[in-house]
Amino acid sequence: MRAARALATLDEVELGDHVCWRMDPSATFFADARAYVADGALYGDKLVFVAPTRNASGLPRTVPEGLPPASVVLDLPDSANTESVLAAVRREARTAARQGFRSVRVLTERIPATAPGEAEELLAQELKLDEFASESGAIVVCAFRPSLWDAPTLERAACMHPQETGTRAPRPAFRMFSTGTDRWSVDGVIDSECASAFNAALRAAMGHAAKVRLRFDTLEMIDAAGMHALVDAARHLPDRRIHVEGANDIVRLCWELAGYANDGVPVVMAA
Repeated sequence: MRAARALATLDEVELGDHVCWRMDPSATFFADARAYVADGALYGDKLVFVAPTRNASGLPRTVPEGLPPASVVLDLPDSANTESVLAAVRREARTAARQGFRSVRVLTERIPATAPGEAEELLAQELKLDEFASESGAIVVCAFRPSLWDAPTLERAACMHPQETGTRAPRPAFRMFSTGTDRWSVDGVIDSECASAFNAALRAAMGHAAKVRLRFDTLEMIDAAGMHALVDAARHLPDRRIHVEGANDIVRLCWELAGYANDGVPVVMAA
């Protein structure tokens, strides 16, 4: 069973982890990830490096030196395109299995989007990468330099990772992570401060599936704003439904008192 947790360092990664690495301002991307890469060789994992489109200076991206011989660099024309990235990493995972590797270790540095719609595409990509890690047992580390990101976008991206690490890495208010195809566990607290992030995560998930299942077993609390975000996401696209399972008595009572427990709402709330 996957579980959300904080890591002191990248040395603590496990198979199936999808890690949000908030880099220290003085960090050097590949140098600071060298232990993660070296451990891959020790445990029989193959490194798959997803080259960012542009580096932190806005100049054309560069491929890090010193990669292990068996490493693969995915030099994708459009690293913001979710389907192309997922197809590439899945292909490398299949190849690694045939070659006798235990698994793959995906490593990428995230660069803020500039084109319209790319921020939403980032969330969709993170959700699909999390689903990939959950299903395949791959390890995926996404590095973010906080100084390059606006706080709301970084918070939304962090919520799509069940694990986080890095200097002063704060725990996201909630986390939504894969427990199977189109199934997601939600933990933490969903209130007015993070309701928009929850809404964005759900919209990203529903863009790829007609029915999404959520587990609320470890959700501590969801307030009126969070419930509204849930319903709004379900109504965002036609013929979509959300099934919520594991909701406690208090959550289900509040849901009913808010008037959402009816056939006109495309969300089913169950124990």
